[in-house]
Amino acid sequence: MNKDQVKGRIEETKGKIKEATGVILDDENMEAEGNIQKNIGKAQSGLSDLKEDTKESIKKVIDKI
Repeated sequence: MNKDQVKGRIEETKGKIKEATGVILDDENMEAEGNIQKNIGKAQSGLSDLKEDTKESIKKVIDKI
């Protein structure tokens, strides 16, 4: 797991917490901010996962040559 994957998962978790806090406090703005932050974190970690998969695939091809 690389740094970007970790950062993405941390942002996703922070967003989930903020979203839940918004629900508990009945604060729609906080809930929306948390949802956005959660989805940004998901996108960041997903992109990092793709980056790692691509690196591994390239390495396998190079090793075969």
